[in-house]
Amino acid sequence: MTRAQAMACIPVKAGHVRESRLESGEILLAYPDHKQPWFTRIIQRLGRPDGSKVRIKKLQLDALGTSVWGLLDGQRSVQQIIELFAGKYRLHPKEAEVSVSQFLRELGRRDLIGLR
Repeated sequence: MTRAQAMACIPVKAGHVRESRLESGEILLAYPDHKQPWFTRIIQRLGRPDGSKVRIKKLQLDALGTSVWGLLDGQRSVQQIIELFAGKYRLHPKEAEVSVSQFLRELGRRDLIGLR
């Protein structure tokens, strides 16, 4: 994927992610922890009853992460999100691009967003 193609992608929040706003105004994300199938089988073979339970993981976003999360509306491209973020926090466009891209990559790695 080229840089231009990546910037044109639209990040979309995953349907299995639940978000709640804390008193501090920050967002808390809750999502299922999908273990590797081989790990689940090992736990079941050991006779542990919790082998089939799905744990819920939580991720508390800081103020900047909460800001980016709020910009994910399924309509804006990565480039548009970077521009809005840079304007809001008065950052150099390249600095905003690095920060937002890294944050979105981490959300994708955790399966909290997808790109279209």
